[in-house]
Amino acid sequence: MRATVIHAPHDIRVEEVPDARIQRPGDAVVRVVRACICGSDLWAYRGEAQRQPGQRIGHEFLGIVEETGSEVSGFRRGDLVVAPFMWSDGTCDYCAEGLYTSCVHGGFWGSVGHDGGQGEAVRVPHADGTLVALPADAASDDRLLTALLALSDVMGTGHHAALGAGVRPGATVAVVGDGAVGLCGVLAARRLGAERIIALGRHTVRTDIARSFGATDVVAERGEAAVAAVRELTGGAGAHAVIEAVGTEQSMRTAVGITRDGGAIGYVGVPHGSGTGLDLGLMFDRNLTLRGGVAPVRAYLPELLRDVLDGTIDPSPVFDRTVTLDEVPEGYRAMDDRSALKVLITP
Repeated sequence: MRATVIHAPHDIRVEEVPDARIQRPGDAVVRVVRACICGSDLWAYRGEAQRQPGQRIGHEFLGIVEETGSEVSGFRRGDLVVAPFMWSDGTCDYCAEGLYTSCVHGGFWGSVGHDGGQGEAVRVPHADGTLVALPADAASDDRLLTALLALSDVMGTGHHAALGAGVRPGATVAVVGDGAVGLCGVLAARRLGAERIIALGRHTVRTDIARSFGATDVVAERGEAAVAAVRELTGGAGAHAVIEAVGTEQSMRTAVGITRDGGAIGYVGVPHGSGTGLDLGLMFDRNLTLRGGVAPVRAYLPELLRDVLDGTIDPSPVFDRTVTLDEVPEGYRAMDDRSALKVLITP
């Protein structure tokens, strides 16, 4: 089969690789119908996250079950399914607590020795614990398929940040980051009943999506100017709940600076750079709470799936470019130079 591999920074190729196949009784093989490129994939692309030459890449996909191992009971050939960005057994203590990302038998797509999502097919370990079934008729609805693909990562991650930030009905929320996760954080905040949502971003195309997702205000400034702007919008107090969806030192400093005393920051931006920008003394004095981390998307999939299917939320606008599998290297270049927000792949 053909799949996307990374050989070195800025060296993404689509190559022939061994076919995905059943290796253990709990496996399934899924033929990929939709996949995409994540902002976190760019850290490997830029050389800021290490990968072995020839390693697979990509962790967001949905598709059709082609084959199942002898112990798989929840799925059969022909089922349409979505996979969260990590596999998990669904039975360990962490999974039982809803923290699927800490599953003792879990792992990331594209890790060494495993298929990545940006290919023609994927071997799915622990299929019963990992995959979530989708309605069969969704396969013929392009817009719905695109919205459902967002549940594999970005929508669930934005929701995780909103929960970590303590978003509640009537709250004022600020979202740091105008990438796909930040935009989904806006959508999640609206879904949870926020009264005011301030989106921080300087790219008009993206902030227009934020407004359509429920943002009531947009702040284009950065750094101290951004803090001052949010403070002015909130009468000097700051936001009750802040979503941090970037992961840099500057973005975390901004998040701390715009949080109201007694408020919380939900952080889901993958940390990168020399530091986090956290001043624990300042956070202590102001009673600020920090919650977040790797989103246990599998825990959120059932409830978010219901809302996508009934039209309550539609995260599909975060995808603004579509490429074929052969064009994946071009898709990486587009996201790297910010001419694309999030690239959809149709193998």
